[in-house]
Amino acid sequence: MKLIFMGTPDFAVTILRGLIAAGHSLLAVVSQPDRPVGRKQVITAPPVTLAALELGIRVLQPTKLRTTEARADLEPLLKQPDAIVVAAYGRILPDWILSAPRYGCLNVHSSLLPRYRGAAPINWAIANGESETGVTTMQMDPGLDTGPILLQRKTPIGDTETAPQLTSRLAVIGAELMVETLQRLDDGTLSPIPQDDSQASNAPLLKREDGLIDWHWSSIEILNRQRGFTPFPGCYTIADHRRLEILRAVSENSLERHAESGTIIEIVKDSFVVQCGHDSQLRVMEVQLEGRRIMPARDLLNGGSLKTGMRLG
Repeated sequence: MKLIFMGTPDFAVTILRGLIAAGHSLLAVVSQPDRPVGRKQVITAPPVTLAALELGIRVLQPTKLRTTEARADLEPLLKQPDAIVVAAYGRILPDWILSAPRYGCLNVHSSLLPRYRGAAPINWAIANGESETGVTTMQMDPGLDTGPILLQRKTPIGDTETAPQLTSRLAVIGAELMVETLQRLDDGTLSPIPQDDSQASNAPLLKREDGLIDWHWSSIEILNRQRGFTPFPGCYTIADHRRLEILRAVSENSLERHAESGTIIEIVKDSFVVQCGHDSQLRVMEVQLEGRRIMPARDLLNGGSLKTGMRLG
């Protein structure tokens, strides 16, 4: 098929390369504008833009889609493709794009819709302790991930799997599923299925405050959030008025230890233990104190920053 591709991060690069490997013709790629990245705020092109340029594909990077200028640039292109494939582009598409191609706009979404509609489905699925997720291809409509489902594929979430690790796996699944979706649409063997809105849940854009630990949660719930919120916004608490991010920890359970949630109940050479909710504990082995490098817990303990009986948060 002749396609236009819309996407921005590494997840979308895998989809783009999968379409090309399957023999589809990419007329153009639409991605987000270059943005400042890192502490030095170096202006950097999105991964999809870099991949498209490497592959010799025309790239457009409109700042906004709902402008006269963007429409003038894009609309002539929209008469050519059979479909527009969208993967983590990051913008709601206007009606004049959604209705343009023969097969419309087809989205690769990294959840089992209607669950986890929104910008961060992988992060929230892990943070909420889900044991299973997947990828959905859908026919886009004006809503946020509300369009009819085309195909779905499930996959388990590993007990220690982080958001970046799961993202890489789902990208591969998504590429395969979109290739199959296009083939079956072309063959006429695929029928869209409306979503059941009563089963919907949301996966909103992550905010820095989402990473703040509530020590009344169980240690397993805290570890789920640590895995889901890697690398942003992280999973952190407050220690002596400074942000302390938990980078590596394990869950422990013992009914013999009784202390208020958030209390450091044990300090040993290489770790410290914090009392959590539901009679559980978190043993912490690696941290990052605000303004400092990532360090083993023992380095922080050697500095005397933490004491038994101290409450975090």
